[in-house]
Amino acid sequence: MSTSTKVSDYILGRLRAWDIEYVFAYPGDGINGLLSAWGRADNKPRFIQGRHEEMCAFEAVGYAKFSGRVGVCAATSGPGAIHLLNGLYDAKLDHVPVVAIVGQTDRSAMGGSYQQEVDLASLYKDVAAEYCQTVTVPEQLPNVLDRAIRTAYARRTVTAVIVPADVQELEYEPPAHAFKMVPSSLGLPHYAPVPDEDDLAHAAQVLNSGERVAMLIGQGARRARPQVEAIAELLGAGVAKALLGKDVLPDTLPYVTGSIGLLGTRPSYELMRDCDTLLTIGSSFPYTQFLPEFGQARAVQIDVDPFMVGLRYPFEVNLVGDAATTLDRLMPLLRRKTDRGWQESVADNVARWWQVMERRAAVEADPINPEYAVHALDHLLPDDAIVAADSGSAANWYARHLRMRGTMRGSLSGTLATMGPGVPYAIGAKFAHPGRPAIAVVGDGAMQMNGMSELLTAAKYWREWDDPRLVVAVLNNRDLNQVTWEMRAMQGAPQFLPSQELPDVDYAGFAESIGLVGVKAEHRDEVEGGWVRALAADRPCVYELRTDPAVPPIPPHATWDQIEAAAAAVLKGDSDRAAMVKQGMKAKVQEFLPGGPK
Repeated sequence: MSTSTKVSDYILGRLRAWDIEYVFAYPGDGINGLLSAWGRADNKPRFIQGRHEEMCAFEAVGYAKFSGRVGVCAATSGPGAIHLLNGLYDAKLDHVPVVAIVGQTDRSAMGGSYQQEVDLASLYKDVAAEYCQTVTVPEQLPNVLDRAIRTAYARRTVTAVIVPADVQELEYEPPAHAFKMVPSSLGLPHYAPVPDEDDLAHAAQVLNSGERVAMLIGQGARRARPQVEAIAELLGAGVAKALLGKDVLPDTLPYVTGSIGLLGTRPSYELMRDCDTLLTIGSSFPYTQFLPEFGQARAVQIDVDPFMVGLRYPFEVNLVGDAATTLDRLMPLLRRKTDRGWQESVADNVARWWQVMERRAAVEADPINPEYAVHALDHLLPDDAIVAADSGSAANWYARHLRMRGTMRGSLSGTLATMGPGVPYAIGAKFAHPGRPAIAVVGDGAMQMNGMSELLTAAKYWREWDDPRLVVAVLNNRDLNQVTWEMRAMQGAPQFLPSQELPDVDYAGFAESIGLVGVKAEHRDEVEGGWVRALAADRPCVYELRTDPAVPPIPPHATWDQIEAAAAAVLKGDSDRAAMVKQGMKAKVQEFLPGGPK
């Protein structure tokens, strides 16, 4: 680049050199220099304007999750940088590579209690713990930016680059071949670490000796689908999926038991309860109570990050390595189990589960059973759909009623479990894969929190997507439903209307008012037709479903009879429904909710 290039120009040029296509951002005077550079650079990489910095961060997370590439977001100093934090923590806790570029007040004003001056290095110390640097002289570039991108990729985490406003306007000077100068280079070479041969042999001995093998897979196994399927076949295993790994294996495989945990399935619960051997691949699933009893199962873990092994369970063997490469090395050491009775029993439980889910979805509710609202989508989903779910009761139905198949992808805020990422995740997905349909399943609480405003972002950009379909399904029950049920189950408290009741909003009408499609279902017989219309829309669509807040989520440790009976007992008009909704009868609710007896 010429000597007249400004620092801001150089930053955008370096992003282009790293093949960064999009920066999800919101303007402010702390990044005016960068905004001017974008104008000079013909808007490359693309500046994608969200409605709020938090949404920009969520869109970067969604883009990164569904593309496998680093997500980049940018914001102004002070309030803009603060607003990014929730989305950045979502990325950090779900191990997603995201780089934040944030402005800062001029160097001459720093330390002077100046307007919008915030100690950003301290503020970002935790969320960007792996790499957070402030550029104070041009010669720090390209090293600082290169290391931020490379670290985000390599450590699957958040990094941050802070650039004071006056530094953005300085002429760029490259680091010289001199003392205390740090040059840099582009690129992240591919590497696939593998475990020690003795450790692999020990792992094979454990797995070969087991008779009832359970596998638990997470997002770290996503690039090892063929190997995971081959290992499951060799070991005659059942396979449960952590929620972030829901799309790693298709649910059409008969031995895949679905999600695990409070939002999981009965077959996954039984798989862990009854196994004698556990193989965990690419997952840091945190809820120990849903893993085998200590001492019940011999266990092996595979993870690419040595910091993440040995957590959650007393693993006998911890293998540090890339999932696909490690499984390739492990496979020749395994003996195919001739007795398939264990895997067949797992498959029988899975088949029974889906029958029960269909019957639960069929229970009449007032007006629409939310389980049916999502269950009806299952067979209509295109095989290449990308599905995002928001936190709350919507996550229950996403986890239990949607079956992954084909090249489907799906995700949510797995570890932070924050409200609000459903819609921006789907928007990020559309920039990652503009030719694929995206669906967001969200509650009305999350929709009111930020989803409605972010529809404006979809309205602004949808015309440039090859496939314009982005369906936002709003489960409108006028209640912050997940917390309401948690209060009933754990505190024995009735619904506290001042905190839980939501105003009724015409979500479909709002969509139409900004040029999108709005579809409503207020009765059961309208649900499937509404999905068909929404999925056929020629632009983003809000599909509003009026759902019943009295349908209880159920934990996987409920018995089969309780699972089948829970919805019917509440919804068929007997006294339990009135008592639960109005008085919150703890003993009754605990029969089939988290915290209740097994």
